[in-house]
Amino acid sequence: MEQHPQTVVESLRDAARAAIEALGPRAADIVAAGLATQRSSIVCWDRDTGEALSPVISWQDRRAHAWLGQFATQADVIEQRSGLRLSAHYGASKLRWCLENLEAVRVAHEQKRLAMGPLATYLAFQLLDNHPLVVDPSNAQRTLLWNLESRDWDAFLLDLFDVPRAVLPTCVSTRRQFGDLRIGEHTIPTTVVIGDQAAALFAFGAPAPEVAYINLGTGAFAQRTLPAPQHVDGLLTGIASQDENGQTYTLEGTVNGAGAALAWAAQALTLPDLEARLSEWLSRTSEPPLFLNGIGGLGAPYWIADLASQFIGEGELWQKAIAVAESIVFLLAENLNRMQGSGPLQSLVLTGGLAQCDGLCQRLADLTGLPAWRPQEHEATARGLAWLLAERPSSWPEIEGRSFLPVPNAKLSERYRRWRLALHRMLEQT
Repeated sequence: MEQHPQTVVESLRDAARAAIEALGPRAADIVAAGLATQRSSIVCWDRDTGEALSPVISWQDRRAHAWLGQFATQADVIEQRSGLRLSAHYGASKLRWCLENLEAVRVAHEQKRLAMGPLATYLAFQLLDNHPLVVDPSNAQRTLLWNLESRDWDAFLLDLFDVPRAVLPTCVSTRRQFGDLRIGEHTIPTTVVIGDQAAALFAFGAPAPEVAYINLGTGAFAQRTLPAPQHVDGLLTGIASQDENGQTYTLEGTVNGAGAALAWAAQALTLPDLEARLSEWLSRTSEPPLFLNGIGGLGAPYWIADLASQFIGEGELWQKAIAVAESIVFLLAENLNRMQGSGPLQSLVLTGGLAQCDGLCQRLADLTGLPAWRPQEHEATARGLAWLLAERPSSWPEIEGRSFLPVPNAKLSERYRRWRLALHRMLEQT
């Protein structure tokens, strides 16, 4: 799973230019810019010329899964230090793959010209006038090379994965003067760099610890905030931000196959209008089959990189589409159940493109027994980034939304029970 680095850079310049043009005379009022990116995607580049030496290797890329097997005996130590599971989704194996397989990367390293790290670092280097070589905590952690306690690169993990510290960016806070973004006649200070899911936590102001925030996109990410790092079996311990206000830690569960699973189903089932019709299908009274969802690898809380996806039971194509959608709900429920161990959850906040599907939201509420709220403006990453850029104001404009109150759904609960049994049987055979 790759992208061309310069294409990403130019898309951001185009977006900034379009925003400035849309503001017209009000563009003079812009006081700051921020950057939120996919956290586990990486790039390698020449620190002297800025030339990209690798593609953007996406967080979804698992090419080094087999290579990581040699570190299985160290998995517990890795998780204790980094807060993450030993997984090819994170940056360490991607960076090592580049060092071993890309000639341009090897030569630049020998000549001490190599820079490598999270996508956020590369984009800031390319877009800002002082070409900073720095990384914020939420993006640094997703390399699997960053220590959650010291909040810096971990010497043990660097040595374990054989990634030289000299090629990595300097670890800094989420908020600082990163540099100026120059678009036409405008010079805009960039003061926040953060991961996309971390930013989403702040979309509605300071996140409440008794709320689970679920961002439903290509993947689905369920998070709750913590005052200090806490390790829960099967979940990730993360950091959303670090600034003069302190640190915001998180528990996170990841479902790799959310929108990605629906896209897979649209192609595999030859249902090109699947997403457009999903809400209608979910509103029908039916008994769909089950779907064991390994799209993109089975993430939290099971962590099986190569689970073979499969349908259990028969049904029409549209019913199979429902089965894929319900598998997302079931996986989120598994993660939310684990989160309850850190204190009772009282409600859910649902954002992201898939949150526009009413049937998906209602099933989450019904299955978890938790009221769910979906804001009218579902682009949580951009809104959370804006709140951080505004320096965490105590007053933040409220927006309208829709509530989904849980109602008894015996058939859904029974499908969830059977789905769990089928999944655990498969895991025992893996």
